Amino acid sequence: MNIGIFTDTYFPQVSGVATSIRTLKEELNSKGHHVTIFTTTDPKADLTENHIIRLTSIPLYSFKDRRIAIGGTSLALKKAKELNLDIIHTHTEFSLGFIGKHVAEHLDIPLVHTYHTMYEDYLHYIAKGKILRPNHVKLLSRYFCNQTVGVIAPSERVLNQLEEYGVEEDIQIIPTGVKLNQFKSVDSKRNIRKELDLTENQPVILSLSRLSKEKNTEAILLAMPELLIKEPQLQLVIVGKGPRRETLEKLAQELKIQEHIYFLGEKPSEEVANYYQMADLFVSASESESQGLTYIEAIASGTNIVAKENAYTRELVKENQFGALFMEDKDLARTILEALANVKRQNNMVGERNQLLSDISSQTFGERVIRFYEDSGQRYQLEVTEYVKSAK
Repeated sequence: MNIGIFTDTYFPQVSGVATSIRTLKEELNSKGHHVTIFTTTDPKADLTENHIIRLTSIPLYSFKDRRIAIGGTSLALKKAKELNLDIIHTHTEFSLGFIGKHVAEHLDIPLVHTYHTMYEDYLHYIAKGKILRPNHVKLLSRYFCNQTVGVIAPSERVLNQLEEYGVEEDIQIIPTGVKLNQFKSVDSKRNIRKELDLTENQPVILSLSRLSKEKNTEAILLAMPELLIKEPQLQLVIVGKGPRRETLEKLAQELKIQEHIYFLGEKPSEEVANYYQMADLFVSASESESQGLTYIEAIASGTNIVAKENAYTRELVKENQFGALFMEDKDLARTILEALANVKRQNNMVGERNQLLSDISSQTFGERVIRFYEDSGQRYQLEVTEYVKSAK
């Protein structure tokens, strides 16, 4: 198949969406398909990456490391015709999403969509939540998804949300996969604990995410004083950048825990596995995850997780086999302590971990998406046939 992926978010932007798309592209290519990504321009973009078409864009006003296209529909249509695309897969409900929809209509080919983002968790970025409301998200999401022949939901949480919005097209849950080898093997020359002057027996928890309001990293810092009573040698390593870093650093000083926290900033994707494997636990207090790619990466690295409980995380952690879940922020410290005590027992569950890793591998991800394309193509042909019959 010749596949066109349309997305506002792609590298060098660092996000779960960008990672998911690159993983999908590589898996589809490995299976003999031809993938071209239509995305936004970026001054830091790697212009040597093949099969990338970038359309003129500008940064979002209140989210400047994300971009939105301001033109390029004619160019996209011209390139899509030259590539003889068989199917279009959109990954945004905004600029590139509507361009992809336009191209699919003109080429008379199926349009499928992945719904990545729980936008209601991000409304505060736009005029502090005073313009766009949850109902606007509902209307846009329902309209866009119902223009496709099928929607991929990365988790049950997303599926439930789309059904609540009134999406009537076929929705399939296909979790984003990870390249297992990337997280099983690390740079043997790197010893992150040694670099940070931490001992091998010292308990370490890791937070790895964008430092923004919706990621709720504050909850982890607020749990630290209680944690340090039971584990006085505990260290929290924070990897990531974002607008809340200064706020978090001030909070650490107010709580007098700054000697137990490392703010390391953003790290290249090829180094991330080293940080996961350095930690005893990966901890997230986020409520905004639609697919929790960092959770999967941590488990693939052999590191258990502590996360907010929802339908998706229950599937990952199962019966406390790969970490622990909490409902309220006030329960976070207790949950981390319980998870730390269970790390050794859980790490012995080799068979269970291998089964889970098989389910979340990038190879399984690619195979599921290809079946989804094939099923969507068949539905599209049936719809066309029925339309022709009704028009006679």
